[in-house]
Amino acid sequence: MAGPINWFSQIASITKFGLLSLPQRRGAVLAAMIGIAGVVSVLVGVLSIAAGFRQAMTVSGSPDRAIVLRSGAESEMVSGLGRDETRVIADAPGLARTAQGSLASAELFVIINLPKRTTGTDANVPLRGVGPAALQVRDKLRIEEGRMFERGKAEVIVGTGAAREFAGLETGSRIKVGRYEWPVVGVFSASGGVSESEIWTDAKVLQDAYHRGDSFQAVYAKLNSPGAFQEFKDSLTSNPQLTVKVVRQSDYYAEQSETVTRLITTLGVLIAFLMAMGAVFGALNTMYSAVSARTREIATLRALGFGGSAVIVSVMVESLLLALIGGAIGGALAYAAFNNFHTSTMNWQSFSQVTFAFRVTPALLVRGVVWASVIGLIGGLFPAMRAARLPIATALREL
Repeated sequence: MAGPINWFSQIASITKFGLLSLPQRRGAVLAAMIGIAGVVSVLVGVLSIAAGFRQAMTVSGSPDRAIVLRSGAESEMVSGLGRDETRVIADAPGLARTAQGSLASAELFVIINLPKRTTGTDANVPLRGVGPAALQVRDKLRIEEGRMFERGKAEVIVGTGAAREFAGLETGSRIKVGRYEWPVVGVFSASGGVSESEIWTDAKVLQDAYHRGDSFQAVYAKLNSPGAFQEFKDSLTSNPQLTVKVVRQSDYYAEQSETVTRLITTLGVLIAFLMAMGAVFGALNTMYSAVSARTREIATLRALGFGGSAVIVSVMVESLLLALIGGAIGGALAYAAFNNFHTSTMNWQSFSQVTFAFRVTPALLVRGVVWASVIGLIGGLFPAMRAARLPIATALREL
């Protein structure tokens, strides 16, 4: 039996011969690599949609922020709170406070229709009425252009995502909402979070426009610290004046993103799996062709004392190298085509559009390379076993 060093040298020698013969098999080799590149690019591209949507939702959350909804409500759309309830919430222990009062923003959430820039079709865009403390509760928000709306006036500011995706939201333009025409006085960013998909105005003005009286749908609150959440929650859920649920903002947005990300991930994996089946057959064809073209060479090496296991490993290594090159090409194509591509999709929890950017993350690229490796290993396994089992005498007689 050959020693370990001799065995590895056998593998290196056989692999070298195989790689040197690639130009003679370039058609089949390119077909296999393109197939694997296609699988990886589609897989990474589709999953980057889920990663981007998840990031847009979760970056909006913070462990020292809380959202208060009506008990049993799964989203703001089906929640409802009165003015007196919001005042009780604003007086709860655990809230951060300034000289102007507690950092709690009672908010109203409605849906308006605006045309998309690319297609012109109407889409559901969230219009949020916020309280005076909204900018302090969401301290990641920055006015990028224009100014903040004035309290008591029918003015709006729009998120950068909404301004990019929907027509008529440039600073200085006007949108028709309810009984009023609302001038757009500013554009804001929120570190890529879901707020960038929204249009903001004064809650009181929005209540008047939609005849909502003194009703709100949620209270967004900033806590003294993440550890103050339980105190804040217990004080509200045990208060007989209230019937509310209290959730961390980070948990709320993670739950909001779950349905869409699960659907996209499932579809992406299914599509990639079906494509991978074709890529496996491509790899099988390539490696069977390689073995067939090198029948006499392999038989000669076997006759000279090269072991069958070394032949198997060398063919597998060649298949894996081709797959990794295809995977790297696919990952690079996915990154170039999809990373930071901006779009919008429906958030089925709120039935409104969320703007976000695709995210081709290192984890997705690694996942794509793993898929490529598996395809290469499967595609090389059976041809490698065939090469190792070739009858030496018969193979040497082949032309």
